[in-house]
Amino acid sequence: MNIIGGPASQLLAGRVAKELNCNLLVGEFKRFPDGELYTRIMGDFAGDMVTIIQSTVTDSDFVSLLQLIDACTYASVVNVVIPYMGYARQDKIFKQGEPISARAMAKAIKADNVYTINIHAESILDYFEAKVKNLDATPVIGKYIKNMELKNPLVIAPDDGAIDLARKASEDLGLDYDFLDKTRLSGDTVILKPKNIEVKGRDVIIIDDIISTGGTMAETISLLRSQGAHEVFIACVHPVLSSNAVLRLFKAGVKGIIATDTIDKGVSVVSVAPVIAEALRNNC
Repeated sequence: MNIIGGPASQLLAGRVAKELNCNLLVGEFKRFPDGELYTRIMGDFAGDMVTIIQSTVTDSDFVSLLQLIDACTYASVVNVVIPYMGYARQDKIFKQGEPISARAMAKAIKADNVYTINIHAESILDYFEAKVKNLDATPVIGKYIKNMELKNPLVIAPDDGAIDLARKASEDLGLDYDFLDKTRLSGDTVILKPKNIEVKGRDVIIIDDIISTGGTMAETISLLRSQGAHEVFIACVHPVLSSNAVLRLFKAGVKGIIATDTIDKGVSVVSVAPVIAEALRNNC
C-alpha cells in the first residue's frame, strides 16, 4: 500500500505510514500565479493500492483532495481517508433554495473506499458513492485521559447529544461520565448542571466532537468551576478552534485542551493514526 498525504494532513499521513510500515509518497503542492492549485504525486504507483489522507478544513483542501483522487486514476484501489470533513455540518435544508452541502461534497468524491472520523452526522455517509466507514477516535482520547494524573476524574458531555462520546471515551477505563442537564426555571432563568454526578472537588473533562468558536464551551467551563470542580479540561476529536477560541477557553479557566490530529493544531496531543491504520489493515 502507498500512503499519500494531502496538504492538510501531512503529519497524520506520515504517522499512518509508520504504523503500517508502508510506502509514503511525497506530494508537491503549490499555486499558479492566477491562484489555481497545482498538485503532483511523486513516484510510480500505477497498479498499486493507494490511500489518500486529507482533511477538508478549507475549500482549497477539498480541491486538493479531488486533484489527488484524479491523479490516482491508474491505481488498482483508491482509499480516501477524510479525518475532518468540512461542510459536514451543512447536512440539512433550513430555507428554500439551500443545498445540502454535505451531500454535494460527498458525491464529488470518487473512490473505492472512504473513511471518515467522527463525522458530524452519520446520515451523510449515505451520500457517498463508495464503500464508506465512519471511524471512532474517542477510545484513543479516553486512553490519553486515563494516563493523565487527574483527581477523581469525571468525563462530561456538554449535552445529551454528546453523551455517546463521553461513554465511549470512558468505557473500559474505569472513568465516570455524565452529561449537562438544562433545567429552565423561568423565561430567562436556566440552571445547567451535571445530570447525575456532583463535580465538586473532581477534575472534569468536557468532551465533544468539534470545538469551533469555543463560546458554549467557555460558558460550560465557567459554570463547572463555579460548581466546585477542581480543574476543568476540554477534549475534542476535531479542533477547529477558529478565531480567538483558544484565548476564550483559557480566559474561562480551562486547565488544558486535548485534541486529536484530524486537524493539525498545537493542541493535537492525541493521534488518530492507530485508528486509521487498524481500519486499513482490516480492509486489505
